[in-house]
Amino acid sequence: MNVFIVGIGSGVGRRVGEQLAAAGDAPTGLVRQQRQLETLASSGLKPMLGDLVAMSVGALADAIRGSDAVVFSAGAGGKDGDDATTRIDGDGPGKLAEAAALAGVRRFVLVSVFPEAWRERHMDASFEHYMVQKKRAEIALVQTDLDWLIVRPSALLDDPGTGRVDLGLAKVHETITRDDVATTMVELLRSPDLNRLILEVTGGDIPIADAVAAVRAATAPTGPNRA
Repeated sequence: MNVFIVGIGSGVGRRVGEQLAAAGDAPTGLVRQQRQLETLASSGLKPMLGDLVAMSVGALADAIRGSDAVVFSAGAGGKDGDDATTRIDGDGPGKLAEAAALAGVRRFVLVSVFPEAWRERHMDASFEHYMVQKKRAEIALVQTDLDWLIVRPSALLDDPGTGRVDLGLAKVHETITRDDVATTMVELLRSPDLNRLILEVTGGDIPIADAVAAVRAATAPTGPNRA
């Protein structure tokens, strides 16, 4: 499976790439610095130099063409100011979706965020701007005719993964490791029948493959009712 990952340089995106590479798949994606290419090569990854914000839609389409799926797992997350959050978190997924359509790649998986993530901590205006941009990105994606899938993880931890989650259409916000989000993403990428869904995932007790299978069973078409 050829998967193009925006965000392959770190976080969930890097973990998705590493898991795919370890399984014999062919992940690639964009990084902005030469040193990232060298670091990721040691994990079997082969990204390319590129900048989502600076590249045209046509250039992105050329980079994506031939992929089986596109993953968007990048994010400024408020670290580089509101303008960067708008360009990356808000505008980025829609731009990438336009490029995917141009390249003929239908499968698009977006790593988003729980809608209530950390709200109990009374987050500042920058965080609220981040949440607004994530919502903008979701809206832009669901308005396309791609085979999209949105995954909303709860607050992310760098602890080792457990291999177990709580996954479904709506869940109570807790925490989840980046490892477990990545494993869930890989399992979903191998489930092309699951599309046009918004799924929420947090830490839980269900093995990830079983959690994805349960979503499939719960969302499968039931056919016409018979009297």
